[in-house]
Amino acid sequence: MVMGPRQPITEHQPLLERRRELRALDAALADLSDSVDGVPQPRRGGLLAFTGSAGLGKTTLIRQAREQAAARGFTVFSGQGGESEQELAFRVVRQLMQPALAVMDETERRDFLGSWYDIVSAALGLEATGTARVPDPTGVRDGLDWVMTRLTVLKGPLVLLLDDMHWADAESLNWLASFAPRVADLPLLIVVAYRPDELPDGASAFRARFEDRGNRPYVLEPLTAAAVAQIVRHELGEGAEDGFCDECWAVTGGSPFEVVELAIRLGERRLRGSRDELPTMRNLASAVKGPGLLDRLQRLGTTTVRFAWAAAVLGTSISPELAATIAVVGSEDAAEATERLRAARILADTSGPGGGLEFVHPLIATTVYRGIPPSLRPGLHNAAAEAVRAAGLGPTAAARHLLEVPCEGRPEAVACLREAAHEYLRAGAPEAARRVLTRALQEPPLPEDRAALLHELASSTFLIDPAATVSHLREALAEPGVDPELNASIVYRLTQALAHTDQMAEAAAVAEAEARQAVDARTRLRMQADHFVWSAFRTDEPDSPARSRRLARLAARLPGRGLEERYILGLRAWDALVRGEPRRVVLAGAEEALRGGMSWTDENHGFEVPVSVALVFMYCDQPRRAEELFTKGIAECEAKGWRGSHLALGHTLFGYIRYRRGCLAEAEDLVREGLRTAERVEGAVPAQWFAIGILIQILLARGRTGEARRLADSYRYGEVVPNAVIYPDPRTVYAELLLAEGRLAEAAELLAAVGDRLEARAWRNPAWCPWQLDLSSALAPSAPDRAVRLARDAVKRARDFGAASAIGQALHAEAEATGGPAALKLYAEAVEHLQRSPAAYELARAQVGHGAALSRNGRLQEAAHRLYQGLEGAVHCGAEALAARARDELSAAGLRPLPLRYAQTDTLTAPERKAAEMVAVGHPVGVVAKDLRLTEQGVTQLLSSVYRKVGTDAAGLARALEAFPRPRP
Repeated sequence: MVMGPRQPITEHQPLLERRRELRALDAALADLSDSVDGVPQPRRGGLLAFTGSAGLGKTTLIRQAREQAAARGFTVFSGQGGESEQELAFRVVRQLMQPALAVMDETERRDFLGSWYDIVSAALGLEATGTARVPDPTGVRDGLDWVMTRLTVLKGPLVLLLDDMHWADAESLNWLASFAPRVADLPLLIVVAYRPDELPDGASAFRARFEDRGNRPYVLEPLTAAAVAQIVRHELGEGAEDGFCDECWAVTGGSPFEVVELAIRLGERRLRGSRDELPTMRNLASAVKGPGLLDRLQRLGTTTVRFAWAAAVLGTSISPELAATIAVVGSEDAAEATERLRAARILADTSGPGGGLEFVHPLIATTVYRGIPPSLRPGLHNAAAEAVRAAGLGPTAAARHLLEVPCEGRPEAVACLREAAHEYLRAGAPEAARRVLTRALQEPPLPEDRAALLHELASSTFLIDPAATVSHLREALAEPGVDPELNASIVYRLTQALAHTDQMAEAAAVAEAEARQAVDARTRLRMQADHFVWSAFRTDEPDSPARSRRLARLAARLPGRGLEERYILGLRAWDALVRGEPRRVVLAGAEEALRGGMSWTDENHGFEVPVSVALVFMYCDQPRRAEELFTKGIAECEAKGWRGSHLALGHTLFGYIRYRRGCLAEAEDLVREGLRTAERVEGAVPAQWFAIGILIQILLARGRTGEARRLADSYRYGEVVPNAVIYPDPRTVYAELLLAEGRLAEAAELLAAVGDRLEARAWRNPAWCPWQLDLSSALAPSAPDRAVRLARDAVKRARDFGAASAIGQALHAEAEATGGPAALKLYAEAVEHLQRSPAAYELARAQVGHGAALSRNGRLQEAAHRLYQGLEGAVHCGAEALAARARDELSAAGLRPLPLRYAQTDTLTAPERKAAEMVAVGHPVGVVAKDLRLTEQGVTQLLSSVYRKVGTDAAGLARALEAFPRPRP
């Protein structure tokens, strides 16, 4: 089955001197077959590229590929770039996919596309109006990947034929470059043809994909004199003289297109190919392209010339009715002009439905278009804009022509361009939106519309050029009489853009200034929230304690009814967390902020506060609640098509939650996925910083210090530090890497600086940043007394905060710094606290540390018990290095590691469920032990397993059990 527009066809001529290319094509198609010579084989997709200058036969090879693929029974989709249509975003993508979707009715299309419908429908041109959803470019590309993959599975083997890709729109080129690697796993062959010297500057990803070592393009060369002679004699007969044929080769330069066209015209004139016919031959050759072609066109009459000009303005897919409207000719004249142009081999019919026209060759289209007098070309484009809009083809089709029309201050032109920009944004094509909005600004708009237009322009550049966004928004704010609601949106977007360009202080200042002058209470609260957000996330805030006091006073006055109020309360909860205020205060603030819900995709509020509120639960030993909020937030982003930096950060921080629960392998997978997503997105540097730091911590926990060092070096982590607050703190993470490498002095110096910075901000919670614990480890060999003091202070701060995991980690650090028999009680207390938390990895660390200390103090039976516990926990966490240490300690004590006593599972056993339910309603451990006929120590072990499996401490147990599956009977 062949779908899509047919390639322009000249009379069928033998393909000469293209044996290498035809062999490659045949081999690629053979790989796509499920058998060769009756022998079954797995289908293998691939990439195939033909390149060369104009007229060397790329289009003919594409046609040959179409015929061979159809002969094998393969489905063919095709698309073609157009010189005058490069401004139309996703135009080539639409050519590929629309025919397959067009045969479905609306219900079938929605069923086929499923949840991707609202994300990709605008890019595919399936709707002109509807949802206001604005996906990001990454989300749209992912959606198009899914659509093409599904079409391949349903209709494969599938061959994509793409001609003139040097004229393809940037969005289609970028999608193709990102999708192409998938052919290795699909019954799909992609064949492209393009002029390499004419690829646009933004096509570097496309060029790299089709010109790397594994996909060398086949570069077409001009025909030799012998091949030209064969073509000429095919038309004129074997009597054509050698000298005549050689001159044909000289005047055409061996261009297959020119040779074939010349040979056809020689045959039409019934020439014999003798030397005395050389002048006639040269005249005919000059009429194939360039000025000679234009002279030939002029001889067809004024009406025909106007119709040809109109066709050239329309581009590659030409509606005869539209061309007639633009040329201002009647239907009979249009039909007559069409026949003349067909006879002159300038236009040809397309093979698809609808009776469309196309130029016989792109060279002819280019020549005709460039032959339009410059004084007439804008008028033709203006007429085309009006005609395509009247025909219902949408604002983007009209806007493409308006870009070629002089600015005349027409409100209707501005309106059309703004509509087109809205469509482009919904299609995930911000660069195309910027293009048409920039043109609308030049028109210019009415004075009262200028601020809104600048705001729209700034929104289009936000993801691709935040610095330009700042400039546009400042210009918008300078406009007189801006509507207050619009003004608030402009200021909010400006603060976001400033933050994304690492100007956190300026973002905070802009929001603060707007809050002071805002008259509307809701707007004032919104600006205050923005001010607090950007102040909290800047590393150089001059007076954090004063800001914290202002935030606390403001939050205390708010009932939390509106969204703006809840954002303030959420910020207060986060601030209380990093300051180390009691956990109950922090959790109460977070719950109050969530009352009524917080969306991750509210474009007027951002997702920084919802993410921070969710992480509050992680730091407060209720990571399961954090996971629930992240799952919901990530689903929101995916449903809206936000699959760029939002999704990157979502996956990364979800991985961080799993890391703190001790699920190291799963955490690594999530964070690597977040990093991969961040690297696909232009300007997603903050998301990269989060991912790299967390991934380093995971690798260190798994004992892969060398890999962590290579990762740090590859991103210059530790050398460059952003102005925004990143967590985990980059300097602390880098110091942990230095500690793992044994570079204690360097680590100590760096951690001391971290401590000075955080102390100045009164950020004292070791659960948020354990710099004191790490510094204690760095100083223990050289300054043990100071190391102990640091650890003890961290224990006090952790107790003030109240999270069992934070207390346990701090006690573990104090035990390590103290050493000797005095440390045993600290180790035991650390284990006791960590058993009451969901922090499985930290518990295993403390158990191994305790067991090692017991062994060194001669208490081998107790040591064996602790080391077995720690080994079991380390294995289940995926902490290979910790497990190896436990085995070494057992071996050193003369003990042999035992097989694991239980398989890791997230399902509660019946006794665990019973113990959890009793504790959740307030029963003490003694009562639970009596009911279950266990010792209190046995119940403690049961509950420790419960906290790790469920992902919460006792305070969050009742809520978590509501959704946690019950054990099978």
